[in-house]
This record gives sequence, structure tokens and C-alpha cells, in this order.
Amino acid sequence: MSGMIPVIDLFAGPGGLGEGFSALQGPKHDAIFRIALSIEKDPIARETLKLRSFFRQFSKPTVPEEYYDHLRGKLSRKELYDCFPIEAEQAAFEAWNAELGNYQKYRATRIDERIRQALDGADQWVLIGGPPCQAYSVAGRSRVIPVNPEKYEKDHRHFLYKAYLRILAVHRPPVFVMENVRGILTAEVRGQPIVERLLNDLRHPVPAAEGEEANPNAGLEYKIYPLANYSGDLDHFGPEIHAQPTEFIVRSEQHRIPQARHRFVLLGIRSDIRQRPDGLRKYRTSIAMWSAIQDLPRLRSRLSSGEDSSDVWVDAIRELIGMKALFNGCIDDNLFFAISSKLNRLSADLGTGNGFIEWHKEPLFQKDWFHDHRVGGICNHVSRGHMKSDLWRYFFAACYAIVHKRSPKLPDFPVPLLPKHRNVTGTEKKEMIFKDRFRVQVRGRPATTVTCHIGKDGHYFIHPDPLQCRSLTVREAARLQTFPDNYLFAGPITAQYQQVGNAVPPLLARQIAGIVSRLFKK
Repeated sequence: MSGMIPVIDLFAGPGGLGEGFSALQGPKHDAIFRIALSIEKDPIARETLKLRSFFRQFSKPTVPEEYYDHLRGKLSRKELYDCFPIEAEQAAFEAWNAELGNYQKYRATRIDERIRQALDGADQWVLIGGPPCQAYSVAGRSRVIPVNPEKYEKDHRHFLYKAYLRILAVHRPPVFVMENVRGILTAEVRGQPIVERLLNDLRHPVPAAEGEEANPNAGLEYKIYPLANYSGDLDHFGPEIHAQPTEFIVRSEQHRIPQARHRFVLLGIRSDIRQRPDGLRKYRTSIAMWSAIQDLPRLRSRLSSGEDSSDVWVDAIRELIGMKALFNGCIDDNLFFAISSKLNRLSADLGTGNGFIEWHKEPLFQKDWFHDHRVGGICNHVSRGHMKSDLWRYFFAACYAIVHKRSPKLPDFPVPLLPKHRNVTGTEKKEMIFKDRFRVQVRGRPATTVTCHIGKDGHYFIHPDPLQCRSLTVREAARLQTFPDNYLFAGPITAQYQQVGNAVPPLLARQIAGIVSRLFKK
């Protein structure tokens, strides 16, 4: 491990960005980077990080069978760690539950000391991370600003990037990577665009006081590069390399990720390093979401109220047949045929999944990345419960997508299926807001962005198979985010969804890691 480049991961979430860096291998299949420290404030996400760190303490062939027994639910987390106390202790050090920016609880000197301890004198290392993005998200602003603009202006999360900036100023890594939501491009505080302030601060990190003067690289600035919107020739940016903010947007579907996830990603290189990075390779064709999940076990949803069984579930969905208005000129003939055909094919043989399902079918997409034959099954694959009325909408939406190759908007729904919501009831269809309140993932396209909202309900993440009639499971969402199947998410199911939605796709992170590794090689 002494020859590997250390990585410090801030605001690490469940570890998507770090997983991509740690998974990058050299020509001899040896790891190039090692995660020296991950800092995450959410204790449940930290448990996910700790377990993955434990997994990485072993080379792939030597991962103990006890780890897989834990994935299968045969061994508790405590029992696993008790079997391997040294590796568990190292994992506990690497995955630190701490809140960056909360200096009353975690003093800056304490954080700096932990980083120095993790680096152990290394001067060639990488800083990565994505400060929390809720304050910048377009959806979040649309909910808060009209109601309480002052609350939005005072939201401390606008400036959590300064905790990242302080560490950058004190420790001056040769290279850093920062990720955030696309909404940062339009977010403002007191009329000033956040993104302009952010880019300027990162180019010229001001010493944050304690500890900075001891760094031999104190005072050095950074050149900031986009990764997705150029071919590697940065001359058109001029000597200052001031790209437009929009040029920092990475569109994941252009880089072999089965999801249209658009994120703000930048790469910083210390000014004393005379290197320019490559760009992310763009591919002409995208990966359909169905390619990433179609091999997983088929499940039915559960009924969230009343009796639940396979037969009751089938009967509940087939009540659609009794809605005469649904079939009375409200839909076209092709959709009518699809709905009728699928209703007749509903099966009572499907289960609802579990924390672990024995399963031996291999993925069709990126088998070498996703599949680990030693697991012997699928983790985190359990369906949620839905109201009967939502099952009708899910079934209709999935059939609509099969026929029309797109997800229906609310005006496309027959009136009997419209939700009894104040923005819908009594409103002309053309005047409805939130028209994509129910969104089915279309088989032949990349998925829409998997967000942490998936933890609240499944309306935006409807499975494309009407015969399963449900929202996506945690494992299906994790596949779209490109987490390997041996990556276990800790906590209750809502927390698992939130972790997946907040993460950077590891396969995209691995591509970014490749760009960074070539800088060190040069």
C-alpha cells in the first residue's frame, strides 16, 4: 500500500467517488489509489463506508468468506468485525463520522491532525468530495424561495464548500476534484451567483489561519479545469484557463453510465505543477437503463394498506378493468391493447424480495464490474409498499412507456387515474403543474437522475415492467448509479435509498480517477 496514492474524501456519503478512485488499476492490475480517510457526518452512511473500507483491506481473492456471509445475512456486522479486529480497526479509522463546517463540535485543528495522520507524510495525494447540495438544487429552491426567501438566503449549506476550501488552503494537495449539482449554476445569495464565488475561491484559496503557514506549498494557487467539454486542448481558455461555468457540467450518459445524471465537476491542479489533464472520453451511444437492471430478480410490489398477498395484489391491479372511463375513448387503441394484454398476464408467482436473494444470473452490462460470483445472490433488493391507486398509475405509466417510448405526463393520464391533489383536482389538464409527478423509467433510454428523493416515494422511479408494477428497489437504483453488487448499503431502506441517490456513480468516478492518475504519471 505504500506505493499507492492516498485520497482524502470529504462529504463522502456512501463512498461513490472514493469507490471509483480505489477501483482504478494499473497495467499489472494493482490499485493506483487508496482511500486514506473518508469524512461523513451521517452515521448510517458512515457504516456503509466502514464496511466497504473493511472489504478493501483485503485483495480481491483474499476477501474472507465471512464478509459474504454478512452480505447473505448469516453473520452480523459485529460478528464480522470480531473475526477480523485489525482490519475492522483500520476501517473504523478510515471512515470517520464527523461534521465538516461544525467547528464547535469538530475543531479545525482536530480535522487537520486527522488528515495529516491519514496521509502519514505523503506529499503526492488527492483531495476529493462534494459539499452537500440541497441548498443549490433547483427542486429545493422551488419549494423554499417562494414561501420563505429569507430562510433560503440564510441557509448555512450555501457555504459548506468553505469547509472544503479551508482544507484545500491548509493542506494544498497537488490535485483536487469537486462535484456538485447542476443547480449551482443558477443559485444566488444576495444577488451574487454562488458558482462565480466558488470558482474564484478555489483558484485563490485564502489561508484559513491555523496550520497553513507550516505547509511548504503555502500561497500556491490552483488552475481549475472542466473535464467533459473539451478534447484535451485547453488553449482556447487562455493562460488563466477561465472556463465558463456551464463547461463544467458532466453528462453521465455520454460516459457509459446508464443514467442521465448531469453534475458540476471540476478538477483543480496546483499552480506549481506544469500539467494539463485529459478530458473525459465521450461515447456516441448511451447505455439504456434496462441493460443495467434486466437480469435482476423480478419482484412484485407490496400493498401498503390492508391485506397483502400475491393474489390480492393481482386482483387489486386488475380492478383497472372496471374503470369504464379508462377504456372509453380516453386512450388510443395501441395503449388499450397493451393494458389489456398486460393485465391478463399478471402473475401471482412473484415475491417481494429481501435483504438478500439467492440468485445466480449474471449481468449483461459491465459483468466484470458488477458481478461477484462469491456473493451468490443479490443484496438490498426488496420492493416497497404502494397504495392501490398508485399501483394503477404505475401500471398505466409502464404500459404507456412501452407504447409511446416516453413517460406520460399528468395530462396523458385518464381522468380516473389522476391523483386527488390540490394541484390536479379541478384543474384543466393544460394548466397542471408538476406534470411529471409520476415518471416511469423508459427501457431504451438512460434513466433519469437518481436523487435522494427516491427515499420518500417511488413516483419518479417507476419500474418499466408493468408486470412488476412497482418502484425501483435500492439495488436497481444502485445499478443505475453503477455500484458493484457486493457493495452493501447500511441502515433502514429509506436511508439506503438516500445514500444511493446522493452518491457519485463509481464508474464515472473511475474515469475521473484515470485522468488524475495520468497527471501523477507525467
